[in-house]
Amino acid sequence: MRKFELERELVNDYDKTNDTTVSGNRLAYRLGELSKVGLTNDNGSNRPGFSQEEKRAKELVMEWMREAGLSVRMDGAGNVFGRLEGKKDVPAILCGSHVDSVPNGGHFDGPLGVLSALEVVEAWKEEGYRPEKPFEVVIFSDEEGARFNGGLSGSEAMIGEVDMNQKLLLQDSKGMSFEEVLQDVGLTVEGYQAAKRNLNEVEMFIEVHIEQGKRLEKENLPCGIVTGIAGPCWLEVTFTGEAGHAGNTPMNDRKDALVAASEFIQKVNKLPEKINDSAVATIGKLQVEPNGVNVIPGSVSLYIDIRDIYKETRDQLVEDVIQLGRDIAMKQSMEIRFSEKMRVDPVPIEESTQALLEESFRACGIRPYKLPSGAGHDAMVVGKKLPIAMVFVQSKDGISHNPAEWSDLQDCVQTVNVLKRYVERLQD
Repeated sequence: MRKFELERELVNDYDKTNDTTVSGNRLAYRLGELSKVGLTNDNGSNRPGFSQEEKRAKELVMEWMREAGLSVRMDGAGNVFGRLEGKKDVPAILCGSHVDSVPNGGHFDGPLGVLSALEVVEAWKEEGYRPEKPFEVVIFSDEEGARFNGGLSGSEAMIGEVDMNQKLLLQDSKGMSFEEVLQDVGLTVEGYQAAKRNLNEVEMFIEVHIEQGKRLEKENLPCGIVTGIAGPCWLEVTFTGEAGHAGNTPMNDRKDALVAASEFIQKVNKLPEKINDSAVATIGKLQVEPNGVNVIPGSVSLYIDIRDIYKETRDQLVEDVIQLGRDIAMKQSMEIRFSEKMRVDPVPIEESTQALLEESFRACGIRPYKLPSGAGHDAMVVGKKLPIAMVFVQSKDGISHNPAEWSDLQDCVQTVNVLKRYVERLQD
């Protein structure tokens, strides 16, 4: 079996003549070196948040930051900031992502965003360019949440939106508490709480991330402009009918909860398109009681994940879903119960930000294409307090959180060029 070498795979079909001061070879090398930290038997990545593997990955990038001439610091949440001073003493532009992963995940989700920001600095270094505004390359801790089934811990700490009472109750799969996990990588609860940053020091945050979908691939584009980050609302819906014997209950005398739930599932699938093209609704979990082969289902509980990048339309879709359930339950003479499990506000991205990104895309010879982000990112958290921008990189076959996750080096380099041009436009 051939040894896994991400760098070699990346540069295999790369046209080196396209290299300018943004170096595809350097980007490939660094992605390759990071892939070796927490490499799994399936050639995937295993770097849970607040693990020794995440810590080693951060330390590796910190070394590259220093070599690029950045001053480097780590806050009490383990977030890393590599700072390039600007010509003016003004709020900084932050750019980056994360280096932790899901178990047996891919090698682009997170690291590409961090290394893209660092590659902008490397290109400036070669050009002898110094920005007017300070520029910071950021690595946020524990974005994926693999340790505690939560995530976004680093960005939440930076903006000061943390429920510490809830955090201190967390335990990982090995029974380690949140406090113990922090201590294992040299951090403390007190330091974590003190990681809140003075946000007056920051102008905005920019995140480059793989798309984790197929839209850009279908458009044959290397990257796209994110219009907003969807906020999820999770509902538990329970239909309650009457269980009965499958052989002795006539078809016209049944209250089959699964039949009602089936109609509901089918019709929910059609509701988002009536709202807008960025709204989605997914039913991915179902529990049937009594769940017997020869028993009419008496109760069905299902879970709906409803998302949109606009709060008003997301909330309208929630109401439409609830009304649909009530109508079906009434028609089929059964009870229905709703329980809201979560509701997170979406984060739309300012039109002026998107417009400036469009100019940067065109300047790099790339057709601007806009798309929503259905997944959560650190930018979603930071966007509660600061302006944000996001650029997606094409994902092959839309695969993510999987060793097969892939973005072509050519697409990555073109995205870095867009990012560089955009940050330079922000200096005006």
